[in-house]
Amino acid sequence: MLPWARALRAAGLLRSAGAGAGAGAQRRAPRRERCGPGQRRWAAGPDLRHFLRAAGGEPPPGLELEPEPGPEPEPGPAPGSGRVYMETYGCQMNVNDTEIAWAILQKSGYTRTKRLDEADVILLVTCSIREKAEQTIWNRLRHLGALKARRQQQAGPPLRIGILGCMAERLKEKILHREKLVDIVAGPDAYRDLPRLLAVAESGQQAANVLLSLDETYADILPVQTSAGGTTAFVSIMRGCDNMCSYCIVPFTRGRERSRPIASILQEVRMLSDQGVKEVTLLGQNVNSFRDMSEMQFQSVAAPGLSRGFNTVYRAKPGGLRFAHLLDQVSRIDPEMRIRFTSPHPKDFPDEVLQLIQERHNICKQLHLPAQSGSTRVLEAMRRGYTREAYLELVHHVRDSIPGVSLSSDFIAGFCGETEEDHQQTVSLLQEVRYNVGFLFAYSMREKTRAFHRLQDDVPAEVKQRRLQELITVFREEAARANEAMVGQCQLVLVEGPSKRSALELCGRNDGNIKVVFPDAEVEDAAGNQAPARAQPGDYVLVKVTSASSQTLRGVPLHRTALSRAAACH
Repeated sequence: MLPWARALRAAGLLRSAGAGAGAGAQRRAPRRERCGPGQRRWAAGPDLRHFLRAAGGEPPPGLELEPEPGPEPEPGPAPGSGRVYMETYGCQMNVNDTEIAWAILQKSGYTRTKRLDEADVILLVTCSIREKAEQTIWNRLRHLGALKARRQQQAGPPLRIGILGCMAERLKEKILHREKLVDIVAGPDAYRDLPRLLAVAESGQQAANVLLSLDETYADILPVQTSAGGTTAFVSIMRGCDNMCSYCIVPFTRGRERSRPIASILQEVRMLSDQGVKEVTLLGQNVNSFRDMSEMQFQSVAAPGLSRGFNTVYRAKPGGLRFAHLLDQVSRIDPEMRIRFTSPHPKDFPDEVLQLIQERHNICKQLHLPAQSGSTRVLEAMRRGYTREAYLELVHHVRDSIPGVSLSSDFIAGFCGETEEDHQQTVSLLQEVRYNVGFLFAYSMREKTRAFHRLQDDVPAEVKQRRLQELITVFREEAARANEAMVGQCQLVLVEGPSKRSALELCGRNDGNIKVVFPDAEVEDAAGNQAPARAQPGDYVLVKVTSASSQTLRGVPLHRTALSRAAACH
């Protein structure tokens, strides 16, 4: 080998054709950024071509060179010089993602604005779970396009628009090509890259990063709470989902399951406690599948058993600290802080978790048990991993283990092949279980899912809507009955703030996550240590329920108290 070739290979600028993948054998391809239709920006320095041209030569046979890099864009302004306006759509995970993204941008020097008209950067954190959610974003982009055009006409500073989250992951190409006004696209695992993407956008080019990660959990980033002084907060403990239900896009937009180290979660919850937050919701696409593999001594622990009658499409995963351990540790941090978690899968409710919920006064006696359908045949087509009978057995076991537990669920109307008989079985499940809270939707087929490739979306839209309305009607009737059973009882309510319908009333939620409204009047302190005063956000108030509907309890305040005191008196 010629001396100059040896020197270049040692510098990593040269590789032999067909070189192996071993360490040092091949230089990693330079990172590419999406800049616009037909353009690529190469983040790399000078290559072999520069040296050969300087010497007046050409590469000898058998040598492979990287593609000729295109012209570098003009450098943009210094990063972090703009004001950012953020909008959040979809689930609680997106609320938490917004806080993570903002923490990253704030650290890079950006400032936050709540006024759309003064923003330099507008970021939409998007949802892709249903077609309606995506259509909402397309409609919003049309409005923002007009705003961007006006800014250009007024010769003001350019407005940059970014699409973040699940819709970015699913529709990157469509967003960049159809909506020329979009400057950056970032998937759920690419928020660390936002400062760089915005710097590229400042040069007038489009930029995207939608790579999914096998290990990204943002464990080292403490989210910046978007509602200053708020009484509640979300804490993400795991990301992604491995269940591969046939209707669901989440595994394709959020990736595989991976969990945060418990130590980082406990640190975040302690910080929120110090800030005065009174309720934390632990978040994950499959939250009770939590499995922290960060500590070596726990990597060989046997996998816990599934709920009776439940199965998965994947093998049991041994090792790691599980959800019961995390829930135990989190609940010990602050006896005055309520703990909730969502969204779980019914398969992952071992008795240890149910026992913890029953024993700890600050773990809310409320469970989300998403059923999706009451028909075993439809559940099989959905790949849910259980039958109607197994689900009902779990419901009875939960109610036996946690007396007075509040239950919520998800249901899909009009899934592929659903018959009228299947639909009636879902109706009867709603009647039998009598949920306190429900989330019901018409089926919306998503590309990439198993249903898209294997099943027919054969239930007409009008039939889906009729069935959905029937489910909603039955749910409300049963929820009203369940809530009416609380009339005359006393409920401990965490005050969130004024009622939206009346400034003379306060609103909060009870242990079962049901909204409670009561007059904003002076109330005594249960301990007798303070003078009567009006309840403030973050206070616990004992309220006697006087009336109920399917969604709301109304009552009169008795006194302010503490969470631990109320539990001791129960």
